[in-house]
Amino acid sequence: MEIPSSSLFSLSIVLLFFFVLATSADVHENFVQCLTSHSQNATSISQVIYTPNNSSYTSVLDFSIRNLRFLTPETPKPVVIITPSHESHIQVAITCARNHGLQIRIRSGGHDFEGLSYVSHVPFFILDLINLRTVSVDVESSTAWVQAGATIGELYYSIAEKSKTLAFPAGICPTVGVGGHISGGGYGMILRKFGLAADNVIDARIIDVNGAILDRESMGEDLFWAIRGGAGGSFGVVIAWKIQLVPVPSIVTVFNISRTLEQNATMLLHRWQYIADKIDNDLVIITDITRVNSSEEGNKTVQVSFISLFLGRVDELFPLMQKNFPELGLVKEDCREMSWIESTLYIAGFSSATSLDVLLDRTPDPRTSFKAKLDYVNEPISEIGLEGIWKRLNEEEGAAARIITIPYGGKMSEIPESETPFPHRAGNIYHIAYFVGTLEGVEFSNRYVHWIRRLYSYMAPYVSKSPREAYANYRDLDLGQNNDKGNTSYAQASIWGVKYFKNNFKRLVHVKTMVDPSNFFRHEQSIPAVSTWGKKRGN
Repeated sequence: MEIPSSSLFSLSIVLLFFFVLATSADVHENFVQCLTSHSQNATSISQVIYTPNNSSYTSVLDFSIRNLRFLTPETPKPVVIITPSHESHIQVAITCARNHGLQIRIRSGGHDFEGLSYVSHVPFFILDLINLRTVSVDVESSTAWVQAGATIGELYYSIAEKSKTLAFPAGICPTVGVGGHISGGGYGMILRKFGLAADNVIDARIIDVNGAILDRESMGEDLFWAIRGGAGGSFGVVIAWKIQLVPVPSIVTVFNISRTLEQNATMLLHRWQYIADKIDNDLVIITDITRVNSSEEGNKTVQVSFISLFLGRVDELFPLMQKNFPELGLVKEDCREMSWIESTLYIAGFSSATSLDVLLDRTPDPRTSFKAKLDYVNEPISEIGLEGIWKRLNEEEGAAARIITIPYGGKMSEIPESETPFPHRAGNIYHIAYFVGTLEGVEFSNRYVHWIRRLYSYMAPYVSKSPREAYANYRDLDLGQNNDKGNTSYAQASIWGVKYFKNNFKRLVHVKTMVDPSNFFRHEQSIPAVSTWGKKRGN
């Protein structure tokens, strides 16, 4: 009896499916056995291992997923999740992953814009650092050790517990993990005064591909340079940073003034470009641009919010604004004085009644599905150019969009491009970040991705060129990515690498090749290891 070819095909698919399941099961069982057999305390490590058969697996996986685009039934899942509570757990995990051919994904706060800290298309496990989040502040030396699993909010809270006049120049969003944030540079509201988070790191502890725990002295200056802005997931597992805290006054001043197109927002934003990077280094004025309902019923307009932090009192701020940006029309009643730690809540959008305890909440509310991109602006964009942005915000998808500009200058222009891997220094007026996203429960369709790509294409004449610069912490796989098998050439990786790191990319590849020649630590945009200069040139 002849069996129909269609039946044979269906049978082969079923057999392949069960083979894949069996292989996957074997991998995770062998990996878990390796973890327990190599651990000095099998009971201890077994308590931080989650397999798909574990009832807590899904909740542990989902807890730190910040972009809901990567929380779907189709999204690849890890064979195992490990939430180490001790450095030795990480050492064992690296050893066993190398032995069993598993890729490692390192998650601190879960804010990777492309989900690379918890998604892979090859067999992988997640090393979730959520249990390693101790912050130890030394007021006398103005330093702190912060473990990589801590969030920015937890760091800020711990500093404020010890001092009202010490701060750290990290980000605005309190749920972002310190490990990834500092690894890519890390900007915030006091960058014009003190630079980036990575600029204020003075030591670190990292576990390398061989499982060795290294500090600044033992890792050497090349690796120490690379991990302060070369982005996460390429060189090892950073487990803690020693940071230099910075002095701030006991009272700072904030304001948030919104203007619509009907209130001359275009002119104001155009003018802002000429002063934002040149005013007093104690003053930062960022802008937040969204589409809103117009005062005319049924119509839409664009709103530009000018949000500021000044390291001083309102009586000092007011004359600065009158001299440099009188067009904004700031009056003293627009300003509020508060402590620096209170300003972190204000800038993050919390109400004045919110307790500082919210900084300890690792769960953002609400979660969104989103796509983001970022550019650097070297010359002011004309009013006509800005109006082209408004046109795109008025498209249907623009209702779900937000554009944020962050001014540079000050300390950012004083630090040489090669001081750390983060190269976007002198010559940049500001960066402009584009977001489009939908709230949890609302479908995020491809039309939103197409919309932000069209906006990005429109912006090309107005932003940096050769290369069109990008920020490694605003991961964007549209710029290019490595091969799944890790055999990416220097030439291929340069397509995205030079955008993120400019001339520093070459040194990053050199460091990577020295410390991880087998390219164990890798992902879609990790720094590649190359064995020869021939390969490096793409020959």
